[in-house]
Amino acid sequence: MAIVDLKAAQPKVDLSTAQANGFSEDRPLHRIQEVRMQQNVSVRSAGRQLDVETSQVRQQEDPQADLQLSALYAWQRVLQVPVADLLVDLDAPLSAPVLKRAQMLRLMKTAITILEKAGKPQVRRLAQMMVDQLVEIMPELENVSAWHEVGQRRTRDEYGRIVERCLPDDLLFDPN
Repeated sequence: MAIVDLKAAQPKVDLSTAQANGFSEDRPLHRIQEVRMQQNVSVRSAGRQLDVETSQVRQQEDPQADLQLSALYAWQRVLQVPVADLLVDLDAPLSAPVLKRAQMLRLMKTAITILEKAGKPQVRRLAQMMVDQLVEIMPELENVSAWHEVGQRRTRDEYGRIVERCLPDDLLFDPN
């Protein structure tokens, strides 16, 4: 399996090629963003795993972005879903196993949050029992963390989304 440098293979929205092959501008080519949100993977986490900037993650998530296969397989690895679930099949829901995994992940996050917030020992015991049973059903849930209260924390070398937005000069400087 070859390692692909996604920074070098930046996907571009090539609508002329897509249109020549019978696709229209308004028809989505993939559903990466939808699957990412269902799998509870943040944009920053996906960017870290793909080794690209968050702005590039957002470009790749655009349903009209004509991605290369290497980028699609990288997303498949990050989201841990079959490639077929990333492609658009109009009006088709996600496959049952992927949907079930997303539901189990959300349930585990809720159980861990209850465990961390519980004040009474009885509630903590019940929450711990629920966590143990979920891990027994699906061992890959063992290292799941609780729901974030305020979102994920950035490291010192990461910038917020505001850096990606451009503001007009006249907003900051009074022309008079």
